[in-house]
Amino acid sequence: MSTQFNLNNNQQEFHSQNKVKVTDLLTRLNEEKKIEKKRNLALGVAAVSAVTVFGIILTI
Repeated sequence: MSTQFNLNNNQQEFHSQNKVKVTDLLTRLNEEKKIEKKRNLALGVAAVSAVTVFGIILTI
């Protein structure tokens, strides 16, 4: 939710300026990649944990 809010704010800033700086776009892209990596890691950890717990329950 907050990511969407930040993107909307950035879009408004770009529309008001007329010029787009490539460095700004690259930094925003890098930040988005970092966020995506963290989400993927969290999802992977959750999946492995769920499989582990399910396996432990089956062995009992």
